[in-house]
Amino acid sequence: MHVHEKLLEIVQKHLEKPYRKPLARYSESAFMNAEKIIHGAGKPLILDSGCGTGESTWNLAQMYPDHFVLGIDKSAHRLSKAESLLEDSDRNFAFVRADLFDFWPMAVGAGWQIDRHYLLYPNPWPKKKHLMRRYHAHPEFSTLLRLGTYFELRSNWLIYLQEFRLAVRHVLNIDIEITPIEPEIYLTNFEKKYHISGQSLYKICFSLNKD
Repeated sequence: MHVHEKLLEIVQKHLEKPYRKPLARYSESAFMNAEKIIHGAGKPLILDSGCGTGESTWNLAQMYPDHFVLGIDKSAHRLSKAESLLEDSDRNFAFVRADLFDFWPMAVGAGWQIDRHYLLYPNPWPKKKHLMRRYHAHPEFSTLLRLGTYFELRSNWLIYLQEFRLAVRHVLNIDIEITPIEPEIYLTNFEKKYHISGQSLYKICFSLNKD
């Protein structure tokens, strides 16, 4: 498989045409709750977009105790498996159920200041017909790039990172590197499974100057 031949055409089309999908009501409610939690925490914010069952959010919270980590996922079923992680009353993390493509624009509109943003092993949607379900080919991709100063994407599917890199270059006119990783600490169960099975893992990290 190769980088999708229509990727940049689609990215450009999304830049030129506003996305007007109505927000899901449950996403709006989740965002209002998240704002209260974050303001109450009073710490620099880390977003864990697509957190799944929450182990990545918990791990990031341990790695960055001076931050508050917000895990966001659309699946109530996946998030139900994260409930046991919430037993610690002193936790510096929380979970919200929301559609990322609703949540990201609301966060931008509210002027959220996000210190670090993680996209860990997103569903690659490998079939060509599903290109627009990948983060970098979605109409809200440019919104994603306005959410944070430091971004990190990890995946075991190299094409996904190659496409993401091309889309970032097209939107922001910056070059970013794809780096192989050999994790000593697994951020997600997917990362652990892929690594133990011998699959190659990769990451993209880049920072944006918000001044």
